[in-house]
Amino acid sequence: MNSPKYFAVVPAAGVGKRMQADRPKQYLPLQNQTVIECTLTRLLQADVFTTIAVAISAEDPYWPELDISKHAKILTAAGGKERADSVLSALKSLENQVQADDWVLVHDAARPCITSGDMHKLIETLKNDATGGILALPSHDTLKQVNGDNIQSTLDRRTVWRALTPQMFRYGVLKQALQQTQGNLAITDEASALELTGLPAKIVEGRPDNIKITQPEDLLLAQFYLEQQ
Repeated sequence: MNSPKYFAVVPAAGVGKRMQADRPKQYLPLQNQTVIECTLTRLLQADVFTTIAVAISAEDPYWPELDISKHAKILTAAGGKERADSVLSALKSLENQVQADDWVLVHDAARPCITSGDMHKLIETLKNDATGGILALPSHDTLKQVNGDNIQSTLDRRTVWRALTPQMFRYGVLKQALQQTQGNLAITDEASALELTGLPAKIVEGRPDNIKITQPEDLLLAQFYLEQQ
């Protein structure tokens, strides 16, 4: 029996409104590149992926101008309205080269500080699992459940983790879960699709510098982390 292959999917069709920039956040400058170039370079440096499928909006004028979009291991897929739609589209674009038991690592375009070490840790931890799991961080803050401006209760932080990416699942399992939950706005990451279909997903502790660029100040923090790494 052949060993499973590893593929990456990068949903990159969003517009990043919270950045209040003149372009989607994945195309903002970072270390003499764009954010998405930094992210994809990190994925390529891990040297584990057969193909990296990047889901891009049809109206995106920036992606075709990047040299990395023409890399031999990078495949451009059609982006969708929601993240889950983009991921499912990217999975379908891989159909002719992937088997059901192969692994897919879905990674945010706006997480450029991912390390090869964390990717290899995720793979080594989960490679014999039937389903897969995600990189995540335990919460060190006190967490409040609120209603509007009012605190309702304090959550037990020992049971709460912050989801990161990559999120690594068997191709067939992930595709089926996304198809079954298509159109459900509660699907904000791949693990939530598996949760809704009753499938287990594991937690693997990741690095705290694997930040997602969401606010303008995150670019400066990402720059700092990349320099420190």
